[in-house]
Amino acid sequence: MTTLTHWIDKALSTLLIALMGLMVLVVTWQVVTRFLLPTPSSYTEELARFLLIWIGVLGSSYALRTRAHLGIDILSTKLIGKQKDALTVSICLLVILFATLIMLIGGIKLVMLTFSLEQTSAALGIKMGYIYSVLPLSGLLMIYYSIQFILETRASSTEKGGIS
Repeated sequence: MTTLTHWIDKALSTLLIALMGLMVLVVTWQVVTRFLLPTPSSYTEELARFLLIWIGVLGSSYALRTRAHLGIDILSTKLIGKQKDALTVSICLLVILFATLIMLIGGIKLVMLTFSLEQTSAALGIKMGYIYSVLPLSGLLMIYYSIQFILETRASSTEKGGIS
């Protein structure tokens, strides 16, 4: 599982870096065409918006993996041992519930609906289902990472002599 996780981490970070670099180029081109050329680019604003959506949603999965999300840690810093492990597992289970119901199931329904309605973006003509497909993808990543955190917590608890 660690080899798969390492591969997913590397692919996700590489994709996020590429998307961010592309967004910088797109916005730079938008500024250049708006202020230096006689005709401003018509597609760059929409493309930048779509890139920002993908960076934000996929970035939340990466932030979960690196434990970089903002959080209130008043309770977790005061707990030790089995209580802290139980809190960690509970939080992971809540993340799994949210990711499953909202991001995975809701995201799949949204993607299917936009494909069935054949909704396309105005400037680029991209099917919106492709843009919204980042929701179930990110939901799957969050579920995977949360399951991994639960397994790591249980493994470290048994190493410390806790009850599994």
